[in-house]
Amino acid sequence: MGITWPSKPSHDDGAAPVPDGSTKRLPESAELRRLRRRIDVLDRRIVALLNERARVAREAGRAKADAGRTAVRDAEREREILLRVSMANEGPMPQADLIALYRRLFAATRALESRDRRRPRDVDAGSGDA
Repeated sequence: MGITWPSKPSHDDGAAPVPDGSTKRLPESAELRRLRRRIDVLDRRIVALLNERARVAREAGRAKADAGRTAVRDAEREREILLRVSMANEGPMPQADLIALYRRLFAATRALESRDRRRPRDVDAGSGDA
């Protein structure tokens, strides 16, 4: 897809104010560069996994629709997932933050499922926009 990943987070770009009001980038240590490269690799893996999860969730949504289930949201299933995720969390990610991320993930996949239900299958079959 040709995505270029930034090597520095946008919220802290390492720039320091200088007397004339502009900013000057501070030098990066080799260790910081190495750690940021590791984060970049992890981010690419996370994005790939999130998109794989979204594709599978869309398939599950189609299976629900084929079975005659009209509700997009399955609150019991979401509770089960949150419980499993909570039990799997060994830190250091705070539990509340992990739960919030998953709730947002649920909302995003429900939106995909809702969109899929509004569109004929043949229109979306080859779009690859999961």
